[in-house]
Amino acid sequence: MSTLYDRLGGAPAVDAAVDIFYRKVLADNRINGFFDSVDMERQAAKQKAFLAMVFGGPNSYTGKDMRDGHKHLVAKGLNDSHVDAVIEHLGATLKELGVGDADIAEVAVIANSARDDVLDR
Repeated sequence: MSTLYDRLGGAPAVDAAVDIFYRKVLADNRINGFFDSVDMERQAAKQKAFLAMVFGGPNSYTGKDMRDGHKHLVAKGLNDSHVDAVIEHLGATLKELGVGDADIAEVAVIANSARDDVLDR
């Protein structure tokens, strides 16, 4: 059975998705403030490696776990509405890239499974 990573189109698709996703995130006043002091090139590279891993592709992710990586944002007010906005942009990005609804739903399940760690609860 093929992995979600393979079905999405592998590394080129993940790269394209992350680039489009962050354009959407940075244009969204609900959440773009969380990225004010972030090196977005480095952030995108980490996100590409992370998504490849969680989608069943190669595991080259060396970043922090979700809880440690977002604790400083929780202290700045990160909450469920912000996670919802991120998942909304991820789904819209995948739709824009022609990904089917079933695979988008699977991505949303994966993203939601990290919610409690991201929000440190």
